[in-house]
Amino acid sequence: MFLSATVPVITALLIVVMFRPHTTEPRRKSGLLRFENFETGDIIFQVSSSAQSQFFQEATHSPYSHIGVIHREGREYRVYEAVQPVKLTNLSEWIKRGEKGHYVVKRLNDTTLLTPAGIERLKKSLKKHLNKDYDAYFEWTDDKMYCSELVWKAYEEAFGIRLGEPKLLQHFDLSSDLVKAKLKERYGDKVPLTEKVISPAEIFNSKNLVVIAQQ
Repeated sequence: MFLSATVPVITALLIVVMFRPHTTEPRRKSGLLRFENFETGDIIFQVSSSAQSQFFQEATHSPYSHIGVIHREGREYRVYEAVQPVKLTNLSEWIKRGEKGHYVVKRLNDTTLLTPAGIERLKKSLKKHLNKDYDAYFEWTDDKMYCSELVWKAYEEAFGIRLGEPKLLQHFDLSSDLVKAKLKERYGDKVPLTEKVISPAEIFNSKNLVVIAQQ
């Protein structure tokens, strides 16, 4: 009697397992969207575990210190990021490097710009910076790249959109002991206070972006 009652249940479970969709990324909940709904061009933010993360946080008054651009190809998800060197990183690996696996994904609120032609321009702009060295001095040139510079310049070139405005270094909060020590370590007595810098916080707060996912 017990065996005959459990057979339909076991059969139903087997059907669910057999026909469950498979992806190269886990089908986890991630705020408003799952991984499989991310698209090329989405911008992802995290609290980096790098040594200079706290420097960014204190200078910009923002928890987010590292960003990249998601690249989707079929069921494969990677992130364009400016580390050493600029490269494409598997999305799951990128998320694991962040603090407690937390991330926020944003997308242009004007999605009419995200045409196939627009996305191709964006990919072309990002690809040309691959393998460049990381810019630890935050110089506003294309010789080297830091994370928010890569994203800002790619969007400006592909869509003519400015995701926030670069600020002079002197306009950031340089008052904390940690920030002062980092500047001294990096520049000595010649801190380039008039250098243009675009921060992850400035892009995060851009009115042109809307949150589509977070975890």
